[in-house]
Amino acid sequence: MSGVRVDRVVTEGTFSLDGDTFDVDNNVWLVGDDEEVLIVDAAHDARTIHGAVAGRHVAAIVCTHAHDDHIDAAAALSVLTGAPVLLHSDDFELWSHTYPARKPDGELTDGRILTVAGIELQVIHNPGHTWGSCSLYAPFLNAVFTGDTLFHGGPGATGRSYSDRPTIEASIRNRLLTLPADTVVHTGHGQDTTIAAERPNVPTP
Repeated sequence: MSGVRVDRVVTEGTFSLDGDTFDVDNNVWLVGDDEEVLIVDAAHDARTIHGAVAGRHVAAIVCTHAHDDHIDAAAALSVLTGAPVLLHSDDFELWSHTYPARKPDGELTDGRILTVAGIELQVIHNPGHTWGSCSLYAPFLNAVFTGDTLFHGGPGATGRSYSDRPTIEASIRNRLLTLPADTVVHTGHGQDTTIAAERPNVPTP
């Protein structure tokens, strides 16, 4: 486990929902060691991500949620690596907008433990940005991968289909801000932050 590390790959593409399209840069996270890796969010560019895998066994491709900018390389990357694509069932409908003929290979459920390179990552269901949004908490790494649920600066966006502001705020308060204060937050876009830094940025009811 001493060789376990987190690598970031930044990919460029678009995000489309509700008739609007935006240019975005996404963080793709590779968690593992020299032999095995888990991919968090397969965004935009399957070949670039596959290059970063560098021949390692891919345990799974985990989708924190099903917005197209976080899954648009998932199917191709699954073919390249042979790894299953995992997503919470509450986002299956949203997934079908991008992949009408292909279902995810497995389901993320709250509390499920994923293992890679001898460490555990716990699935935390964090609805609000989308109904099926999830984070992955890795105690060994003192890190949590939050997708678009929690950013440097506070909660992720709501106001579009499949989202709700009070829900995301409650989800962050109850499930993420309870983690140790020095936990590093690896986000879906932009820079890292910590749980302590974001506590003032999440409204209290």
